[in-house]
Amino acid sequence: MFRFCSLYSGSSGNSLFLETPTTKILIDAGQSAKKIETALNSIEVDIHDIDAILITHEHIDHIRGVGTLSKKFDIPVYANSETWEAMPEVSCKVQSENKLSFQVNQNMDIGELKVLPFSIPHDSANPCGFNIFYQNQKISIATDIGHMDSRIIKNLEESSFILLESNYDPNILKCSRYPYSLKQRIAGPNRSFV
Repeated sequence: MFRFCSLYSGSSGNSLFLETPTTKILIDAGQSAKKIETALNSIEVDIHDIDAILITHEHIDHIRGVGTLSKKFDIPVYANSETWEAMPEVSCKVQSENKLSFQVNQNMDIGELKVLPFSIPHDSANPCGFNIFYQNQKISIATDIGHMDSRIIKNLEESSFILLESNYDPNILKCSRYPYSLKQRIAGPNRSFV
């Protein structure tokens, strides 16, 4: 069994849940710890059973609840070193033994999962997506991607399931109430939506 569920998605917060028979992880925790715990309860998952939280990047809509969840429930948190440096408010809440680093484009094991982080274009310190392998299946996750490129497409090949998230629409952006500087950022080469 390889189960995937999007708990939250969008500019107000992002959190994904993935499980196998013996391993349960969150990818990002961009809502409050209480909301994430409630969302997990709604799919009959106990927060105490979460083995790890993987962080894609340091924007608040991806990390809002990370520090509290890790501290309260003793959950290891995985991020690359540039992302750890860019989120000191999370880093100071996470106990040193639960603060784990990974290298982009290098495999790591979490329980019975093999995880391969890969680079994505986004305006943050070192944003990444994840290829997650279990037995003969592969799930690929890439959120807040600014644009598609051949490296992302290569990473998505042979996936059983792909989650892509990008909230950019040029016509909606043009008519939005965002300040001009934010519109430029969103429409730039590392397009994003905050």
